[in-house]
Amino acid sequence: QVQLVESGGGLVQAGASLRLSCAASGGIFSNYAMGWFRQAPGKEREFVAVSSWRGGSPFYADSVKGRFTISRDHSKSTVYLGMNNLKPEDTAVYYCAAELYGLGSRREADFDFWGQGIQVTVSS
Repeated sequence: QVQLVESGGGLVQAGASLRLSCAASGGIFSNYAMGWFRQAPGKEREFVAVSSWRGGSPFYADSVKGRFTISRDHSKSTVYLGMNNLKPEDTAVYYCAAELYGLGSRREADFDFWGQGIQVTVSS
């Protein structure tokens, strides 16, 4: 069983930057694709970014491409989501997720483990 714990959220103004962290434990980190999803108030959860277990280029939602960066530190079993030029529409609860031997799926159903979520609020 893999446990995922997010951190780094908060309240920022539009145009600011944040970096979310997700620490994984209980599994072999390098065997998992790691993804980020988010859920805004009144909306369904949506894909943000994913990094395949094999490495290579990550995938991003069009809405965050060029502003967000997903990265992994295998020595710390941690995945990060760097967020620049934040907009009010980025306000959401952000979730970290892990998929065993995942190749970069954007589908929630493909992910095996989820974090509890962390709030990011961007004020205008």
